[in-house]
Amino acid sequence: MKTYLVTGGAGFIGSNFIIYMLNKYSDVKIINIDSLTYAGNLENLKSIENNKNHVFIQADICDKEAIAKIFADNDIDYVVNFAAESHVDRSIKNPEIFVKTNVLGTVTLLDAAKKAWTISDDKYKEGVKYLQVSTDEVYGSLGSEGFFREDTPLDPHSPYSASKSSADMFVKAYGDTYKFPINITRCSNNYGPFQFPEKLIPLIINNALNKKDLPIYGDGMQIRDWLYVEDHCKAIDMVVRDGRLGEVYNVGGHNERTNITIVKTIIEYIKDNVDSEVSENLIKYVEDRKGHDRRYGIAPDKIKADLGWYPETTFEVGIKKTIKWYLENMDWMKNVTSGEYQNYYEKMYSNK
Repeated sequence: MKTYLVTGGAGFIGSNFIIYMLNKYSDVKIINIDSLTYAGNLENLKSIENNKNHVFIQADICDKEAIAKIFADNDIDYVVNFAAESHVDRSIKNPEIFVKTNVLGTVTLLDAAKKAWTISDDKYKEGVKYLQVSTDEVYGSLGSEGFFREDTPLDPHSPYSASKSSADMFVKAYGDTYKFPINITRCSNNYGPFQFPEKLIPLIINNALNKKDLPIYGDGMQIRDWLYVEDHCKAIDMVVRDGRLGEVYNVGGHNERTNITIVKTIIEYIKDNVDSEVSENLIKYVEDRKGHDRRYGIAPDKIKADLGWYPETTFEVGIKKTIKWYLENMDWMKNVTSGEYQNYYEKMYSNK
């Protein structure tokens, strides 16, 4: 039985990954650590709460003693690091917390894993691996043509993407300096169940259902490559098991859409299937985000060639599955949109 240490496992992608792995494999154990900040929610893991192969520990990845104890108490084979502050708007308002969690937290995990796995100088326990889950935002912005590839120079434009770029460089440095067994994955925009509604798709779904303003930055023509979260989970599983050590793998959905197209797609579905009074009149264009990248697009050729991965879910299928999930889980949405998030939303998207 292989033991995974999954960080940020109560968050959006982390919880989806844990559920995917435990549904697929009976011979894996997952130790899930999460500090349960505003975007971490144990309700995301309700379907596996009685699974004996899942252990939850509330801990901060910056807490050296807590992380060291987890490694001392468990024979860990793989680390999959999802834990991160990830919302660009929050990084613009408070960059320091992004440096702490995304950079210092990553180094803390790397150090703990290195100490636990070291057999002798530059030699480690057989079969172990540290996988850093990163983002296409580290590459900066694209023009109207071309795609991000693994050798595209890093050019982050926000405190968030700068912190993720820094974390990636530390992971690479551990691989280069200590011959530490690492991989880095860089994904495009994920969507699907359990995504915290500060992100575009769940935000628009929630606001449309409640007939609130649908805030669109600038002209809404920013382009993102959308990846259904289960496809991302499959990619991470494949990289952990079979990715070539030291390699970076881009994980993209080949589903480029403008932000305004995403919003109008959601409006149309809700209007046709839920509430005929929902319309594009709810759209509210707001001042553009500082340093807002215009276009992201990923070429996932390498992961296809090396591992046979490809995005199985088209956007047309994935967006309907996503909207239906939120409609069927309105109690979850109500719980996570109360209190702190609602206050944050009012401040973030107001034109005051």
